[in-house]
Amino acid sequence: MLEFCLKHAMKGIEGLINLELDICLNQGEISAIFGESGAGKTTLLKILAGLITPQKGFIKVENEVWFDSKKKINLAPQKRRIGFMFQDYALFPNMSVRENLAYATKNQRKIDELLELINLKELAHSRPKELSGGQAQRVALARALAKEPKILLLDEPLSALDFKMRSHLQEELLKILKHFKTTTLLVSHDLAEIYRLSERVLELKGGKIAKDLPTKQFFTHNHLSAKLRLSAVLLEISKSDILVIFTLLLGKDIVKITLSEEEFLQKHSEVKIGDTIMLSIKAFNPLIVD
Repeated sequence: MLEFCLKHAMKGIEGLINLELDICLNQGEISAIFGESGAGKTTLLKILAGLITPQKGFIKVENEVWFDSKKKINLAPQKRRIGFMFQDYALFPNMSVRENLAYATKNQRKIDELLELINLKELAHSRPKELSGGQAQRVALARALAKEPKILLLDEPLSALDFKMRSHLQEELLKILKHFKTTTLLVSHDLAEIYRLSERVLELKGGKIAKDLPTKQFFTHNHLSAKLRLSAVLLEISKSDILVIFTLLLGKDIVKITLSEEEFLQKHSEVKIGDTIMLSIKAFNPLIVD
């Protein structure tokens, strides 16, 4: 079980944000942190990993205190049993796949088990530059798990992959997480990924938890069940007379939507290229084609 109560001032897109969180995650649960850029998601992961020291609060994992501002306890990152997987995988380029795993554990039997699990036994002596994006992702995950962490932190773990590879690896990632039963905190902008991988979603807004719900309930909660909701990546913003045009990647398709200039300035002026945005359609007549 992971328990933390934290207070920490951080700089956000709109200025100073006070991160105020009081959360308890169950053992073996896969939870997703969802929210806008600058809401504090990655900062939270770095605090849990010991890379940032919060101003107040505590972090407790099972019966072990990792941080307590009152008792002046602050375990160094290397003393926290935590696995952290970054967006860019952070593999050592001069080491083979096996050597990357050996950096995290000296247990050769454990390394063999992980190589078997991620289906990369044949590439054990290959360097990261010889791997595909999907293979590198699996090595990074295996290295994070090699330490047998009590907590696994995943920061946009599949964001560098294309749509087809990301969809395929979500299934593999879920299988591996279920195998190890590790308490996992996932940060992702991909709503499909959150739905597929997590059991619980915590929505972070302005440094505070706005919603904390089981995943399926999160996606149908608060008057959203009667709408078609689609997740898309913003590729381009352009203007045409009094209209603003968003060019979006929706699945494998490119679509365009138009907004009035007034609506754009009032509600969406902060969005930028590369952001994942939500399309919500109130009335529709769906046609399903095989």
